[in-house]
Amino acid sequence: MITTPIRTLEEIEQMKSYFLSRHRYRDYTLFVTGINTALRIGDLLQLRWTDIFDPKKNVYRRHIEVYEQKTHKHAEIALNESCIRSFKLLRQHCPFISENEYIFCHKNNHFTHITRNRAYHIIKQAALETHIEGNISCHSMRKTFGYHAWKKGTPSALIMNIYNHSSIEITKRYLSISQDDKDDLFNSMNL
Repeated sequence: MITTPIRTLEEIEQMKSYFLSRHRYRDYTLFVTGINTALRIGDLLQLRWTDIFDPKKNVYRRHIEVYEQKTHKHAEIALNESCIRSFKLLRQHCPFISENEYIFCHKNNHFTHITRNRAYHIIKQAALETHIEGNISCHSMRKTFGYHAWKKGTPSALIMNIYNHSSIEITKRYLSISQDDKDDLFNSMNL
């Protein structure tokens, strides 16, 4: 079954509330960062505090630089306010974090990041418990970014570039545009 994006802002808020109400700040930050950066889960899990925070200046960085595992390409990604707020919240609840630690670390070993399998279960369980329909997995975070960028009118070519896809056709399939999305467009035209 093909992984689907989280299609509504209400469902995104449900997922965020699910994590926050359970004081699962690491998982909340994983989700917020995933849907706001379009990074693949393998690249997300590799992030360390030094990637997003400059300890000498005591400020959060505005961009992260990633060497993508799958494509072996360099990516520079802006960190928006949602990401920064989630990082601050996580640091507030985990004050003894050192700069070299993984952001999404094991609870008992801060020098080891959680596994892809654990991340999958975190996202899947939250989607099940919040009754979000579709095949939701870690990759849904990446797809959610593109889907909502497309809904906001972002040109497909820019989304394709962010995803490092080789063609617009791949990006179009990737966005999981539904018949309801097409119907909404037709119904909104009224020229």
